[in-house]
Amino acid sequence: MKRLILALAAALALGGLPAAAFAAQPAIYTAPFSNLAVGGYDTVSYFTGRPVKGSALFQTSWKGATWQFANAADLAKFKANPAAYAPQYGGYCAWAVADGHTAKGDPLQWKIVGGKLYLNYDAAVQAKWVKDIPGFIKKADANWPAVLK
Repeated sequence: MKRLILALAAALALGGLPAAAFAAQPAIYTAPFSNLAVGGYDTVSYFTGRPVKGSALFQTSWKGATWQFANAADLAKFKANPAAYAPQYGGYCAWAVADGHTAKGDPLQWKIVGGKLYLNYDAAVQAKWVKDIPGFIKKADANWPAVLK
């Protein structure tokens, strides 16, 4: 942490960080200082009943993020059709995207709707989202991916 603070201080002293560092968010949400999509959860597992954590033994890269799976079969399914298993809006909160901004998606706050995986920020946000899922999906679809800019 000390090195990070020193690096940021040095960058600011030398004229600041490049504008590109703030230009856009990545298309796939990953936690700060991580490259794991969906917090390391196996996205195929959502479609079989409940999310389970993936493993570094079964992982792949897609759209600049690392995706982990619980087993070789789920990894193979994802590799065959990643868009079918990846969460909508890159794993950002579906309600936030509908509202015109981004927020992290919590892998434990999820719904499968129309064969697609949606994540929400937390249980309170998900309670709002479920009141009008079709309406929020329509708004989010209209906002995505422009909200990343």
